[in-house]
Amino acid sequence: MSLALYRTYRPGRLTDVIGQEHVTEPLARALDSGRAHHAYLFTGPRGCGKTSSARILARSLNCVQGPTSDPCGVCVSCVDLAPNGPGSIDVIEMDAASHRGVDDARDLREKAMYAPAMSTYRIYIIDEAHQLTNDAANALLKLIEEPPPHLKFVFATTEPDKILATIRSRTHHYPFRLVSGRRLQEHLAWVCTQEGVPADPLALALVAKAAAGSVRDSLSILGQLVAGSGTEGVTYADSVVQLGLTDSALLDEAISAVARSDGAALFSVVDRVVEAGLDPRRFAADILERLRDLIVLHQIPDAESSGLIDVPDEQLATMREQVGQLGLAQLSRAADLVNNGLTELKGATAPRLQLELLCARLLLPTADDVSVLARVEQLEQRAAVASVAPIASAAHSAPAPPVLPTPQAAPAAPPAPTAPLAPTAPTAPAAPTAPTAPAAPTAPATAAGPPTRPARSAPSAPADPSIGVAGVAGPPAPPKLSSIAPTTADVTAAGVAGLEAAGSESGDSAQAAEPTSASAPTTSRADTTSNEVAVDLGAVVTMWPAVLEALKASSRVAHTLAEGSAPISRTSKALVIAHPDKVRMDILRGNKGHVEHLRIAILDVARLDTEIDFTHNPDPATIVVEAGAEPSPQSPGKSFAQPATHTSSQPAAEPSAQSADEPIDESPKKSARQRMAEQVQDEVPAAEDVAAVDDADLDDSGLSGLALIQRELGGTVMTEYDND
Repeated sequence: MSLALYRTYRPGRLTDVIGQEHVTEPLARALDSGRAHHAYLFTGPRGCGKTSSARILARSLNCVQGPTSDPCGVCVSCVDLAPNGPGSIDVIEMDAASHRGVDDARDLREKAMYAPAMSTYRIYIIDEAHQLTNDAANALLKLIEEPPPHLKFVFATTEPDKILATIRSRTHHYPFRLVSGRRLQEHLAWVCTQEGVPADPLALALVAKAAAGSVRDSLSILGQLVAGSGTEGVTYADSVVQLGLTDSALLDEAISAVARSDGAALFSVVDRVVEAGLDPRRFAADILERLRDLIVLHQIPDAESSGLIDVPDEQLATMREQVGQLGLAQLSRAADLVNNGLTELKGATAPRLQLELLCARLLLPTADDVSVLARVEQLEQRAAVASVAPIASAAHSAPAPPVLPTPQAAPAAPPAPTAPLAPTAPTAPAAPTAPTAPAAPTAPATAAGPPTRPARSAPSAPADPSIGVAGVAGPPAPPKLSSIAPTTADVTAAGVAGLEAAGSESGDSAQAAEPTSASAPTTSRADTTSNEVAVDLGAVVTMWPAVLEALKASSRVAHTLAEGSAPISRTSKALVIAHPDKVRMDILRGNKGHVEHLRIAILDVARLDTEIDFTHNPDPATIVVEAGAEPSPQSPGKSFAQPATHTSSQPAAEPSAQSADEPIDESPKKSARQRMAEQVQDEVPAAEDVAAVDDADLDDSGLSGLALIQRELGGTVMTEYDND
């Protein structure tokens, strides 16, 4: 049966300890100068030489030529304390995990008083010293502080923070470190030479990588590979399979796929990893380590020679090519994503799915700053590979953005014939005093007349309401939605006429002016104002359902209160709205917030900013239909606003209008004015609205509260409790 390699090649001198020169050299000088301390504390990761250095220190102290840093190796103490020797009775090794109590500390303190049997010093090597309890450590505190001359202590631990500060202050602390991968590869090659086993350098690099800086772990892994090797020795393929590591070829393919944004190649690598039975989390960890090496190599081209990265020479050339394909921002972002993905892969029920999602995030940059830089670097890499000439030709062939002409600039060519507007005169009189003859839109400009601008098409500019009434340009006004043709039968005759007049404004000005001139030779300013009011009312009536929907979106309470209402007239100051329910109307009118919501809804939909007034009417739609009739007499204190009627400039005969001389339709359905008149007659004046003397509700007959509840509400006394 062969001995484990980490036991066979355990160091016997301080110079044989690899990778810990910062510890072995000061210890050697202290031994040679005779200034060895009575207590030492060795800390560091596992397998880095703490216990072996403690045994070498004991051997150097008890050598017949000692204390010396180079034991003779032939005396009894050196033979007993050799790497595979039987041990010495004066050197006691104990693990604190099994001797951690206060009773064990008391027993150690009693035995430590005895002088050594054969050697110069009695030495206690306490491994895993952090396992000592506080009571045991305090029990040893006095002995460690003032030991007898023949007593030495060496504490070894992997967790120095758990050692009591009072013990650390009484020892010389030497921290051990992990060994670099290149140093481990050299040591493993020497061991393979001693064993007579050929080894592939790439396989030794995998062993050093799997050991993560631990000499004992690397020798254990190498012993496993040597035991399972054939005549060809330790090969790279066998090492990858036995250690469960990711093949460097897979890592190269994955990194290259990320650089090219090749999703098919990247997901193919994931499939091969899973089909080979490899751990997805281990693959992600290997990718993260490769990204780290690439980042370091990107910033420091000679990182391999300075020891910042430990990779074989064969792999270094491939990594330099990958650095040329990827930028620093893309490498940094990919490393962050893989690092976060490792947390999600830990304990995942579907590790392959998590790994594929991680690959998808690597291929799809997000909107953060690092991703933008990564995208810019990708474009720069592609631009460096591509030819400069096609890019320049593509840039010259790109069309320039169109420049929109200003209203003052004349177009280069006359536009296509469309429905032109009337040309705007350079100056306009304050008020028209005589009928103006409309000019034909297609008439060419004469030499004597001023040059006119080419007419624009209708969609290029909104129609001006002040143009087309008398052919005179008025002050600029915002576009009105009242030019939209109504689609409901509830629009009044005046409103229909106004809408027709407004619709004619967007067409030919001469055609719009002909019927007006036929009915009346002149048009006053008052007529224009009346037409605008009628147009606004018709538009509001048409869009009132949309106004209510907008009100519902802003305030459901206000919509509930305003539901069923409709506009009936438009004054110069306010829009009068008829409401069928007096209670809801009073609540709506009394709340300024609800009225403001309604005003904003009217402004958003109808583009009309006006005050709002309310009036009660059980059937507002009927009043709108009968807007052309004369108002009926109302009682004092009751006034209902009526919609504005047209002047003589508008056509008098409309199908939907009702003449004042015609009788009211005496159908079973009463008109709105008749119902309002009956309601006014049925109302009781406030002075007469008092309780009658014989009112039954006022007669309580001297009943108590309990009796009144029993009589009116039917209450019953269930149980009475006597608290006495």
